[in-house]
Amino acid sequence: MQVIPSEVKTGELHALLLGAIAPRPICFASTVDKDGRPNLSPFSFFNVFGSKPPTIIFSPARRVRDNTIKHTLENIYATKEVVINVVTYNIVQQTSLASCEYPVGVNEFEKAGFTALPSEKIKPFRVKESPVQMECVVREVIETGQEGGAGNLVICEPVLIHVDDSILNASGKIDPHKIDLVARMGGDYYCRASGSAVFEVPKPNTQLGIGVDALPQSVRLSHILSGNDLGKLANVHELPHIDATFQDDHLKNIVQYYSVTPDEMEKELHRYAKQLLEQDKVDAAWQVLLY
Repeated sequence: MQVIPSEVKTGELHALLLGAIAPRPICFASTVDKDGRPNLSPFSFFNVFGSKPPTIIFSPARRVRDNTIKHTLENIYATKEVVINVVTYNIVQQTSLASCEYPVGVNEFEKAGFTALPSEKIKPFRVKESPVQMECVVREVIETGQEGGAGNLVICEPVLIHVDDSILNASGKIDPHKIDLVARMGGDYYCRASGSAVFEVPKPNTQLGIGVDALPQSVRLSHILSGNDLGKLANVHELPHIDATFQDDHLKNIVQYYSVTPDEMEKELHRYAKQLLEQDKVDAAWQVLLY
């Protein structure tokens, strides 16, 4: 399928973009209007874009159906302040409820059952149930268009960040399993960023990985090793050498059993190396592949 954005309906394009660009973190934005009345609403056009100064951007897009803007944006134009609260699994249903388009003046904190905490540096309230609450001033709003579906990039600078100690690990860093964040997918789908969904990928070798193109041809063109497997193998700063001290009983069995059929032995070596790579035993996988 190919899509030319200018030739499809905005609603269809919107659904396509949200399905393809995911998961997206959720900005649970708290604002007040010029009279101090609170508003609370989630937005998934959201991310962080710098740390000096700290810069967070979210976008309350113009409604596709009638080209109106949301109360959050009206309040931001009026006050230039917002609290960005993160959304975790244990508050996701309430957060979704807060996205209902209640009339002006209706308190979404009360409708969704959240506790409003006074902020210390700005007027909008914080969400007590959120483990990270960022009090922000709005530096700029960039309107990307005037038609339904157009974005409004709200560029925020956090001036005070509240972090619940219960989500920190022993090193004082946020533990992904403890914070248990959720993110938006397309349609009604969300995803949960904890448990088996969270995995580690070592940062690229600071000495520069050799690259997939430098792998031995038999490894690079393997029908068993995946692209992820090759990425792990290629993230070494030099091609490994055979280690005469390396001992592995399974490797010995493969060599003994398949010694008379070299092609089959190579396949079995690649299968075993793949198992080792799945356990992040890259050095051992290399020794198996170099045999």
